[in-house]
Amino acid sequence: MIRAHQLLHPQRPPAATRPAATVLLLRDGPQGLEVLMTRRSMSASFAPGAYVFPGGGIDAADALAHHQSTRRASQSDLHLTQAIAAIRESFEELGVLLARRADGSHLNTADIATLDRQAPFAAQCAAKGLTLDGADVFVLAHWITDRDLPRRFDVPFLVARMPEDQAPVADESEQFEPEWIRPADALARYEAGSFFIIFPTIRTLERLQAHATVQSVLDACAVSEEPLFTSCPRAGLLGGAESRHMEHEAPFGELALVSPDGAIVHELQWQTERPVPLLKNVARLTAPNPGFMTGPGTNSYLVGDPATGYIAIDPGPADPAHLERLWRAAGDDIRAIVCTHSHADHSPGAPGLQALCSVKPPILGLPSAPTARANSHFIPERALTDDERLTLKNANGEAQHTLRVVHTPGHAANHLCLILEEDGLLFSGDHILNGSTTVIDPPDGHMGDYLASLDRLAALCDEHSIDFILPAHGYVLGDLRQTADNPTAPPEGGAKAAIQHLKAHRLAREAKVARAMQAKPHGSLDDWVPIAYDDVPERLWPVAKRSMLAHVEHIQSLGGFNV
Repeated sequence: MIRAHQLLHPQRPPAATRPAATVLLLRDGPQGLEVLMTRRSMSASFAPGAYVFPGGGIDAADALAHHQSTRRASQSDLHLTQAIAAIRESFEELGVLLARRADGSHLNTADIATLDRQAPFAAQCAAKGLTLDGADVFVLAHWITDRDLPRRFDVPFLVARMPEDQAPVADESEQFEPEWIRPADALARYEAGSFFIIFPTIRTLERLQAHATVQSVLDACAVSEEPLFTSCPRAGLLGGAESRHMEHEAPFGELALVSPDGAIVHELQWQTERPVPLLKNVARLTAPNPGFMTGPGTNSYLVGDPATGYIAIDPGPADPAHLERLWRAAGDDIRAIVCTHSHADHSPGAPGLQALCSVKPPILGLPSAPTARANSHFIPERALTDDERLTLKNANGEAQHTLRVVHTPGHAANHLCLILEEDGLLFSGDHILNGSTTVIDPPDGHMGDYLASLDRLAALCDEHSIDFILPAHGYVLGDLRQTADNPTAPPEGGAKAAIQHLKAHRLAREAKVARAMQAKPHGSLDDWVPIAYDDVPERLWPVAKRSMLAHVEHIQSLGGFNV
């Protein structure tokens, strides 16, 4: 858990959320699935002028109308209330009525025109002998408004089939210009600047593109009463412009670390000229070595503060300009240089950084094994031991920042990770990356060791309450999801969930490798790669083949298929 006094910015509680419901009315058009969208009033207090799906706040009366609605056996009281609210809002805003007569038929547009959209909804339906279609309204998604916004809603995005013989008629007060549109067309018009839609609408339309028919959407939602996805997005700056992200997207964890309350203060644009503060005691400086294997570049980290001095983690390649920037960022007060492993984009800069320092800090790490490639040779001045602590103290001799050394072979035999114990941060080197899976390249790489190291790190996440992983390549990683009933509570999941997801991905890949070996028992790696990595671009197969060999060796070590 991050110490509050290490956060970069003062925190303020997000605005409370209000319960609401939105419904996506769907129909099958001549060119595929279409969704009904309408333009909000330019004077609306939330998203004025945006094209949206009909919906609004949940009224107390909605929960009292359960007896007037059909209901699925598995449909909770909350979901039925939300469905009734969405039915009411679509009637009031667009004159669309998801309700049936006693004979099971829907009203047509002319019938609906005789009703009063301003009158109490449930009472009017009861007087007309109508039963609400709550059982035919399904949960698609659950959106919680971003923490930085002054008006926030906790809202399910529901889906229902548009009744035949009904046409939308906007109330010309809250909603205007109803329009049937394919999700792909709405997104194209948004990109062209002619169709204003907000972030949750964009992401929901993107998900809808995977479905060709209304029935496909309904079938997907009917599998469970739970939403297909839940999100409370976070926003940062990308080149100075606002950039919003969901939980599964690369920058989300970094935004959660730097700005827990959701304030839009953190620049996400990759650059190599300046250190990026992540906490008061942690800064990142990315080396100018971007590439296919390194992503934006190697992340060097400084842990500490002016009162304690700093420990530099992964000085990176021997790039004089990068090393000087790292040295200046530490104010010439580096107490130790730690290399997570010996690869050429991590350790070669250590001697150059040490030479810049007035007081020479020790170069620490684990020596490269005999299995390491020639360009990965590394001998530290002192070999660290597993579970050793590196401590930075203030002038009174009090420990302020403690890094626990964790030997994590797998990517490399001499790989180690570091845990900042006081703040629950995991510096993962190349063992865990954001945006890609690390290459396991035998003989120095070993899949069995890699998976075992993941298990150990997952256990340490519990011991140290670790929510964030700081990798050597990519943004800070954090698989953070808010609880549905309390979006401002501490996040669930954290680093452990990310590690478990990574392990599951590795084991799923290994299962595909095993199936490829069984399909072609006399084949070679070249024969198996197209089968086991059929979801990976062919240009990446040469690199994939290196990790595939590690999978093959692991399968064989477990008594599996032999070649």
